Amino acid sequence: MADSENIVAQTAERIFADLADAQTINRDKKGGWKAPLWQALTKAGLPLSWVSEDCGGSGASLAEGFGVLSAAGRFALPVPLAETMLAGWLLSQAKIASPGGEMTVAPSGPKDRITWDADGALSGRARGIPFASDANHIAVLAHRTGGLSIALVEAAACRIEAGLNLGGDGSDTVTFSRVAPIAIAPAPKGFDQTALLLMGAVARSLQIAGALEQMLDISVRYSNERVAFEKKISKFQAVQHNLAKLAGESAAALAAATSAADTFASGAPSDDAAFLEAASAKIRCSEAAEKGAAIAHQVLGAIGFTIEHVLHRYSLRALAWRDDFGSESYWAVELGKRVAARGADELWPLVASR
Repeated sequence: MADSENIVAQTAERIFADLADAQTINRDKKGGWKAPLWQALTKAGLPLSWVSEDCGGSGASLAEGFGVLSAAGRFALPVPLAETMLAGWLLSQAKIASPGGEMTVAPSGPKDRITWDADGALSGRARGIPFASDANHIAVLAHRTGGLSIALVEAAACRIEAGLNLGGDGSDTVTFSRVAPIAIAPAPKGFDQTALLLMGAVARSLQIAGALEQMLDISVRYSNERVAFEKKISKFQAVQHNLAKLAGESAAALAAATSAADTFASGAPSDDAAFLEAASAKIRCSEAAEKGAAIAHQVLGAIGFTIEHVLHRYSLRALAWRDDFGSESYWAVELGKRVAARGADELWPLVASR
């Protein structure tokens, strides 16, 4: 990682540690921590990391932004930082300036479709939009005759049905009923909904990998503190075996997610290599989230399920993030289609090239 990437990630880590510690958030039932945190993030330019300076952002590289997302995952951050970053990135594809405040992006799934009508209004429904109820604006990828457009929409102009994911964060249904966009412009050539989903899949993979790192740390620390039958439970072979499996899942998720992030940071998100990396990362990280969460809760036992303990902040969010921007089963099918279309003789060269 370059020095600049380290600096950006370290800045994010310090802000999260000071203002978004999991235990502090867990105890604050009124959400008083949110405003100071977002103010600090905005002052550091992190929500608009991927927006160029001439479009109102901080002009950070993709790699620097990915470092921020990894850190956010390690804190299981329950604010729309990743969503605002993705929205800013999407708007930048069409050279649309990003407004201040929280944003989210739509659609966040492969089945939803938003259209830009001939009279200039947006119509359609998008389900499972993260933090739509908390957002001031929504960046929208809209279908139109002859191509795709990218639009900036005021969230208040849409009908939003509030929902929650497993982690207790917003996962809302947004209905665009002839909504007039604030700004709209054609998407660049070659950019499509798959490109948006792939970028979102990489973001969620990094967050899952970060959460798994923290689950491993919590489990190891607890096993070295908890005493049963007059010795620490970390001395029991069964617990050691489980911790080793959790460490393996965490390492595999981190390797897959960072490999995909490196590929996106160095090239276009639409080629076969980027598709393979992003789809594989989302599949592997989602599998690791399921296995890792089960192991962590088994190590901690009943205390890990209580609302007072912070473990659930990581495990439930890691499980919830599996469904955003395409589930593991969706990407498995799409990856299979891509490999089959290339033919059997091209499979090994494609895999070996990574």
